[in-house]
Amino acid sequence: MKTIALGFAALLLATAASQAAEAWKEAEVGGTKIYTDARGMTLYTFDKDEKGKSNCYDKCAANWPPLKAKASAKTEGEWSVVKRTDGTHMWAYDGKPVYTFVKDKKAGDMTGEGVAGAWHVVKAD
Repeated sequence: MKTIALGFAALLLATAASQAAEAWKEAEVGGTKIYTDARGMTLYTFDKDEKGKSNCYDKCAANWPPLKAKASAKTEGEWSVVKRTDGTHMWAYDGKPVYTFVKDKKAGDMTGEGVAGAWHVVKAD
C-alpha cells in the first residue's frame, strides 16, 4: 500500500510540474532570452502590480490577458500562482503577475515593451 501511495504522490508532482511546463517556455528573440506562453507569445509584467497581486482587470485585462493557471498549479522555481479577485488564477514570475498583449500578433512580437512606461518583457536570465 505504501508503494502505491508513493507512486500516486509522484504522479501528482509530475502532473503539477507538467502543467507549469506547458504554461510558459524560454525563447530567444533578437539575441534576448525571454519567456513566452506555450504558443510563443511574449510575456509581460505590469509596474502597477504588487508582488503576488494583479491590479490589471476589466479593460486592462482585455488588452493584457493574464497567463492563466489552474487552481491546482504549484510554484516551480521563480514561477508562482496568484489568485485574482475574480477567483481565477494566473502565473507570476518572481512574484510579478505575467500577461500577454493583444497587439502581439505572432510568436516573437514584443510590441508591448514599454507601453505607457509600465509594461515590460519578462526576460529569462
